Amino acid sequence: MRAAWYEKQGPPGESLVVGEMPEPNPGAGELRIRVVASGVNPGDVKKRQDTFGVGMPYPRVVPHSDGAGTVDQVGDGVDALWIGKRVWCFGAQSYRPYGTAAELCVVPEGQVSELPADASFEQGALLGIPGLTAHRAIHAGGSVDGRTVLVQGGAGAVGACAVRLARLAGATVIATVQRAGQSETAKEAGAHHVVHSGEKIVEAVTALAPDGVDHIVEVAFAANVAVDEQMLKLGGSIAAYASNAPEATISFWPLVFKNVRVFFLGSDDFPLEAKREAAQDLSTALEQAWVGLPIGARFALEDVAEAHAFIEERRGPGRVVVVF
Repeated sequence: MRAAWYEKQGPPGESLVVGEMPEPNPGAGELRIRVVASGVNPGDVKKRQDTFGVGMPYPRVVPHSDGAGTVDQVGDGVDALWIGKRVWCFGAQSYRPYGTAAELCVVPEGQVSELPADASFEQGALLGIPGLTAHRAIHAGGSVDGRTVLVQGGAGAVGACAVRLARLAGATVIATVQRAGQSETAKEAGAHHVVHSGEKIVEAVTALAPDGVDHIVEVAFAANVAVDEQMLKLGGSIAAYASNAPEATISFWPLVFKNVRVFFLGSDDFPLEAKREAAQDLSTALEQAWVGLPIGARFALEDVAEAHAFIEERRGPGRVVVVF
């Protein structure tokens, strides 16, 4: 089968290789997907760059955790009814060496979800990491039904998923965006209100939620935690999945006096039950006519290094997908 891999970390053009590999076979509890689209996430790029100093976890890594395609084989203990189904998967390269940047990918059954009939393989391939992160970020603090949720960065991949999932969960959703052109993305995802981040964000959000917001989904914890505290009501919560800086200074006493809860979220290590619940809700979102995440660029497998460079160099907005 054709696949992309790296056996050393470094720049995409120096580390990524495209060639032939033996076809994998599913083991017990696993199924094999004939991949149509492979989603490329910033996390995939960071693993190849060794951003966090972990090193090579395996001698050879086929990158990309997310993908979509058609099941063509199942292992022992997996219902044969899966064969032929259109599916999307998550975590293919989470604590595993071989991800979805290959014509065939083997994953545990619990990490596979059926793709709604009207959803494209490309959209399915983009759901995993951002969708699961968004779902956890929305629900980490408890039910949001009837509550007000603020999504910082509501036009980004995780942010747009969070807006949609919070809306489906019964929340009133306020999304922040940095640029005027991003407002439509947040609105299409389901935001009731969109405000522009900046100096007057507290005033803008307070005008929409005079008593404060119940929960905040945070993309830039170090930059925004002080402002977040001002917008939260008593007993509110923050779920942070990313930060603009590795270290953050917090105003301890204001957070204490408001009894604020803070959740730090890393998608690889969410409980499997939470991931399965997220997958179900994401598939439901697609079934209910959500168009999904905007695609910024498509690449062939042979151009996988360019796909990684597109993300590294921030060449444009939107998600990146490798299409077979």
